[in-house]
Amino acid sequence: MATVAVPGEVRAGVWARLGRPSPLVIVAIVVAAFVAVLVLAGSWLAPHDPGKQNLLASGAPPGDGHLFGTDSLGRDVLSQVMAGAGTAVAGPAIIALGTVIIGAMLGILAGYRGGAVDAVISRFADLMYALPGLVVIIVLVGVVGGGYWFAAIVLTVLMVPGEIRLCRSATLVQARLPYVEAARTLGLSGSRIMFRHIVLNIMPTIIATLLLDFVSALIALSGLSYLGLGVPPGTPDWGALLQDGQSLLAVNPWLSLAPAIMIILTATSVTIIGDWMYDRFTERSEQR
Repeated sequence: MATVAVPGEVRAGVWARLGRPSPLVIVAIVVAAFVAVLVLAGSWLAPHDPGKQNLLASGAPPGDGHLFGTDSLGRDVLSQVMAGAGTAVAGPAIIALGTVIIGAMLGILAGYRGGAVDAVISRFADLMYALPGLVVIIVLVGVVGGGYWFAAIVLTVLMVPGEIRLCRSATLVQARLPYVEAARTLGLSGSRIMFRHIVLNIMPTIIATLLLDFVSALIALSGLSYLGLGVPPGTPDWGALLQDGQSLLAVNPWLSLAPAIMIILTATSVTIIGDWMYDRFTERSEQR
């Protein structure tokens, strides 16, 4: 079977392509790895049962076996923050993955096929992109009452247009390059050219938007939980903990500070890693 040499396709391993990270990137990777551990085993590693209530110790400041104190129901704040990592991160990760898969496929299809296909997909993206996303989410989730996963679905739909636009623009650039014409001459199918060759050359864009979409979804879902439109009451979640701690700021500010710090650290570290990966992949592709 004929093959086409595509600029940017690198056979080396991922880490060999990325090279050595800077100290800032290393710190970001460590933070992201720590958060990943909490996502996978936060409830098991928690020093106390996150759901165990002790009304006699409600709103207690740090101390007496509670590093960050307790909430209004006497539950250990540190344990809730650790257990809440799974809820806070799982949804944004699924949203980002779904957004990239759907948006990249539609964007590449629109950019490569052109014509009526491009017109239909682009008009859909323009229509969805024009909607006030935050207002739509609040109204739909508030009216329907679908909760956390319904909010995740709505967020995915609303974030897809941005991915379509980016991948469409990147595909339009790639479609004009000689290797695409060579692939057509050799008789390669359009789907093979799009999802075997073009997708590899726009991978830096896809990776960057995947991580940025995760950060956007993390902030959006945390905001919905803060407003009471995300996770069910009593479920450990960083956004919900922010809301719970609002009434106890003068007594135990760590109930709000701890989840807020985790949100900031997670979002910042993922953004730094995304920028680094994009720069390294782009630099390697340009060298080739």
